[in-house]
Amino acid sequence: MKEPRKVTYLQALQGFLRLIRWQNLAIIVFTQYFTRFFLVEDNVLSLSSLLEIFKEKNLFIISLATVLIAASGYIINDYYDVKIDLVNKPERVVIGRYIKRRWALLIHQFFNGSGILLGLLVSRKVALVNLAAVFCLWLYSNQLKRLAFWGNLMVAILTGFSLLVLAVYYPGHQREVWIYAIFSFFITLIREIIKDMEDVKGDEKHGCRTLPIIWGIARTKWLLYILMACFISTLFVLATQLPNDRIAYIFLLMMFPVGFLTYKLVYADKPRDFAFLSDACKVIMLLGVLTMVLV
Repeated sequence: MKEPRKVTYLQALQGFLRLIRWQNLAIIVFTQYFTRFFLVEDNVLSLSSLLEIFKEKNLFIISLATVLIAASGYIINDYYDVKIDLVNKPERVVIGRYIKRRWALLIHQFFNGSGILLGLLVSRKVALVNLAAVFCLWLYSNQLKRLAFWGNLMVAILTGFSLLVLAVYYPGHQREVWIYAIFSFFITLIREIIKDMEDVKGDEKHGCRTLPIIWGIARTKWLLYILMACFISTLFVLATQLPNDRIAYIFLLMMFPVGFLTYKLVYADKPRDFAFLSDACKVIMLLGVLTMVLV
């Protein structure tokens, strides 16, 4: 009988970084600072003003708290999903292989508590937003994850929180920040449903009640078409209410990549097709964030 393979510290560290999706966390930090630079900053941007923003202690604390809470969400999500991931993505399973289950839970709780306490260092409003995010993560992981649509909706709301917390702390340009938060909400919701279509095999085996399992792929696609139409129309209507007309034109241009996404969705029927669409949603999210430069 073979002895269990020992895990080195380097392997544990690499597994932990994969577990917390460090690339996604880096995107969160980038998005928050990018929003601060191009939406919240009132002065003409210069090297000195950028350096001042980088020196903002409270912005750093807000970003750190957001990252810790998001990381804890990834940890608890994978904690409950080990059996499903062994079917869908066995090579990416970390908990139980590189990190013990009890350690994963302890780190999850520590990150959540730290995120709320860091929020208190900034303001009560920020702490309340962080507390709401922690509660939503708990509700999602324990109750909503295996329910059709509600789990997808919760993940989309949590994505919007990363920008909402900036709108709460910085009173100026709140409406602009809200528009981009809504943008993040919609594209994340669409992507989460597409990911469910990609992972039907493993989800069905372990009793998950996702939309593609209950409705089938064809009916779920029709819901995505409706969401995409709502996505564009809602953002356009909100943008036209602002004194800055450029936002309306920016989101009008965003119709082209969303239209391409819709076109590819029509013909998608294999897991690799849905994986491509999931990656395309990430690209659209990045493009949306980059348009802040033009606002």
